[in-house]
Amino acid sequence: MKSFIEEKVREIREIVGEGRAIIALSGGVDSSTAAMLAYKAIGERLHAVFVNTGLLRKGEPEFVVKTFRDLGLNLIAVNAEERFFKALRGVRDPEEKRKVIGRVFVEVFEEEAKKIGAEFLIQGTIAPDWIESRGGIKSHHNVGGLPERLNLRIIEPLRDLYKDEVRQLAKELGIPEKIYARMPFPGPGLAARIIGEVNPERVRIVREANAIVEEEIERAKLRPWQAFAVLLGIKTVGVQGDIRAYKETVAVRIVESTDGMTANAMNVPFEVLQRIAFRIVSEIPEVCRVLYDITNKPPATIEFE
Repeated sequence: MKSFIEEKVREIREIVGEGRAIIALSGGVDSSTAAMLAYKAIGERLHAVFVNTGLLRKGEPEFVVKTFRDLGLNLIAVNAEERFFKALRGVRDPEEKRKVIGRVFVEVFEEEAKKIGAEFLIQGTIAPDWIESRGGIKSHHNVGGLPERLNLRIIEPLRDLYKDEVRQLAKELGIPEKIYARMPFPGPGLAARIIGEVNPERVRIVREANAIVEEEIERAKLRPWQAFAVLLGIKTVGVQGDIRAYKETVAVRIVESTDGMTANAMNVPFEVLQRIAFRIVSEIPEVCRVLYDITNKPPATIEFE
């Protein structure tokens, strides 16, 4: 990893020269590692752009902004919630959602680049991203969502690495464990965990359910590759007291993996699953049923959309 860092730092310096670059910083391990690598190469000429899409985990915007400003990065925080929700209105197809999100991302980055005179866009694309996009499995916002003509030159220093290698690299770069040990989070955010149309109300429901899953997994001291909730967009009959209810269904997905290319459903203790289900239906009034997804990858993907 030390020689990899030296090679990529030299490569980034040669490509950027005396220019400026922006990086799409989400706070996940991939973009965080790419950001610190680029910062090591060009310092203050790197502008890290964090976009609040409105599709992030609970407390995520505040966490990301504080963490990376503390690390010394030149961070630009952009609140684009309304813009993303407007673009996603009426969109139900998962591939179309990914492409819409990718398009809006690029628009925001281009606008910020013009303000600072950047000519380069550094991305945290890793091997599974372009492999899945090329294979037609799903478009990733940093691969399939990019328009054919982009006004920024793209640099992808991590594109040949897998997730476990990126974590090693992040550790070598001195990135805090709270970043490099985080569970992966999809580029399209919570939109990938909502079946059907995305709107603020549906995001609120899945955000709360997702937070409960993560809290209970941490409480149980389990270490899955990913653990999250999905809003299925299916209403089912339930009972509240002696009254019929007709409410939303949430699926819980917890998997083990090494590199994300394959994954197995985790054998989670039943009492942990019961706690998760009880909290979701108790704390989120719109939900009356919780399911556990036991499908491996393949044939399923880790995320639902």
